[in-house]
Amino acid sequence: MLDKALDGSKKYWTWILFLLAVIGVGMANYMKQYEYGLGVTGMSRDISWGVYIAQFTYLVGVAASAVMLIIPKYLHDYKKFGKIVILGEFLAISAVTMCLLFIVADLGQPMRLMNVILYPTPGSILFWDMIVLNGYLFINLLVGWTTLAAERKQVPPPAWIKPFIYLSIPWAVSIHTVTAFLYAGLPGRHLWLTAIMAPRFLASAFASGPSLLILLCLLVRKISKFDPGKEAIQTLAKIVTYAMIINIFFLAMEFFTAFYSNIPGHMAPLQYLFFGFHGHGNLVPFMWASVIIGIASVGLLINPATRQNEKILAFAAAGIFIATWIDKGIGLVIGGFIPNMFETVTEYSATGTEISIALGIWAIGALVLTVLYKIAISVKEETGGEEVH
Repeated sequence: MLDKALDGSKKYWTWILFLLAVIGVGMANYMKQYEYGLGVTGMSRDISWGVYIAQFTYLVGVAASAVMLIIPKYLHDYKKFGKIVILGEFLAISAVTMCLLFIVADLGQPMRLMNVILYPTPGSILFWDMIVLNGYLFINLLVGWTTLAAERKQVPPPAWIKPFIYLSIPWAVSIHTVTAFLYAGLPGRHLWLTAIMAPRFLASAFASGPSLLILLCLLVRKISKFDPGKEAIQTLAKIVTYAMIINIFFLAMEFFTAFYSNIPGHMAPLQYLFFGFHGHGNLVPFMWASVIIGIASVGLLINPATRQNEKILAFAAAGIFIATWIDKGIGLVIGGFIPNMFETVTEYSATGTEISIALGIWAIGALVLTVLYKIAISVKEETGGEEVH
């Protein structure tokens, strides 16, 4: 089926060349970082995680969101998701690929990855994060490619693939739960030291991933002959709505616990993020933009009239994606380091090198997604998008 990725229009190849150009610039900057070390980034002794780990954290949630298609489709036989479940699985593959690349970028020296394999430490959360991420990538590759090949041949998927499909459900939850434990297991960081860190991660994941999938479904309908289905898209919109409401509720719980208890250590990171702390407040505008955009987008999704208007739906889905990205892809990681152990503030600003490398990795993810979607859509157009049971 790979040959289908080599047959495309002029716009398709222009998009591919654009992504390759962004990847090339990112690679050039990565070689600079490889030569000179992480000193070319904005990270420091006080803030040791920056853009790379922030994007990794956010994209793990996007990857985990594929389960919101698999559960209705395979556990509840919701046939409307039959057309788009492959899109969710391929989105997960792209997201996990980016997650792994962001980890490589953050390590500085990529050969250090071998330490996890050569010197395994099961007592470390990082060890289990490596297991669940690579396992999830393998499961989605296996399930997605096998089911798509069966659909192309117009035969039912082989029976042996069903256990892997069901395994992907708890595995999807595990990848984001283990990632949350990376944060919640650090007692010196008050913003992260919360029992609802994993639930917060899952709620934001089930809002951000499906919102991106809605945008992709609408795009696929526009540029191809394959229609993912209006009802499937509307069901995804409802999932995003409920998940985002829960995400906002969890954030409110964090505020209540911190400020009602009046414990300075718990209050300080939230003060820095939303109100400024000791004259420092670089992230305040971003965090309030996240809150306003998130609440406004939820309002558009709750109302059936606006949700069923696909132009407004696209606007709301983009709003949810942006709001969760700001909250989890910037605020959560950086806010956890402020104030430092000496109750002082060291702010973080990403350098051009970091941003270029990050954009390059996002471009790699977009390239993987483009190729996989090109194959999937070509098969769907051949078969009419109908599954064989």
